[in-house]
Amino acid sequence: MQVVGEHELIQIVGGTSISGTLINSFSTILKTISSLGRSFGSSLRRIATNSLCPL
Repeated sequence: MQVVGEHELIQIVGGTSISGTLINSFSTILKTISSLGRSFGSSLRRIATNSLCPL
């Protein structure tokens, strides 16, 4: 293994790329937001039509 000096470390440029993990996290976020919207809309519809289940 070669020891890298400080001068070489300064010249290293990292790349950015879209990885599978990043795509999966965005997909999960969108699914969660969609599910929350669906639940909220369903509860609003049930309240508006007065079709709530008695406790």
